[in-house]
Amino acid sequence: MTLETKSTSRERLLEAAATLTYRDGVNIGVDALCKAAGVSKRSMYQLFESKDDLLAASLNERASAFVAGLLPSAADGRCPRERILHVFDQLESQAGAPDFLGCPYLSVQIELKDQSHSASQVAHRIKANLTAFFRTEAEQGGASDPDLLARQLILVFDGASARAGIGADTMTGLVAPTVVTLLDTAGVR
Repeated sequence: MTLETKSTSRERLLEAAATLTYRDGVNIGVDALCKAAGVSKRSMYQLFESKDDLLAASLNERASAFVAGLLPSAADGRCPRERILHVFDQLESQAGAPDFLGCPYLSVQIELKDQSHSASQVAHRIKANLTAFFRTEAEQGGASDPDLLARQLILVFDGASARAGIGADTMTGLVAPTVVTLLDTAGVR
């Protein structure tokens, strides 16, 4: 679906923000965003107080798709170990796509550096939710230290995402054995 076929100016702006900031970074200009969305700057500022608010709204809008693309369904019946490994299988699969540039939420946090920025806060919340998923699964799987394991898993996730996103490494045969070692060491079933 092209941006022009989106039904509202707001949807087109959210799509443009998601696409352009993922590809080009958060410093994309308002002119480029409006041009890609096919809306005037006036319209953008009527819908969003600032480019920062547009970026935060775009990240928030994409959060459910991001989570759905990574996490197993709540009632999938797999054990915690398999549920954690599922996330890394999904990451490996996504990282193999030619247009993969890393985790969009990690990228925003790195680029902005300002923890109080509205987009950084959205990104932080999404990443905290992923860490909480790892912690819950680690606890249910009998991990000796669920908090530590969750922190280790998010570190592997972010590191793998970043290295794949910059083309420094491929994830095939690298991430899963690393995660299995962490799960074994923590005693996760």
